[in-house]
Amino acid sequence: MKPSTLEEAVALTQKFTTRPGNEELLKLYGLYKQATEGDNLGERPGGFDFKAAAKYNSWLTFKGKSKEEATQDYLDLVEELSKKYL
Repeated sequence: MKPSTLEEAVALTQKFTTRPGNEELLKLYGLYKQATEGDNLGERPGGFDFKAAAKYNSWLTFKGKSKEEATQDYLDLVEELSKKYL
């Protein structure tokens, strides 16, 4: 199933019958944040908050990508993952 909007794609991920792997989830997170907020300008989480640091780093990997490009990449990734997890 190919979503055509960010909202459709997010709704589709909530229908997955199996949870995607951590790397896939981090990529979804990073692309979503880049698509909705643009470049990550916040400070890196410190200490032992490994989950927050992983999310921060994932978002950072898409720095410089336009919101439109990130949205399209997110839609493509959700379509690909839906073939595995629906």
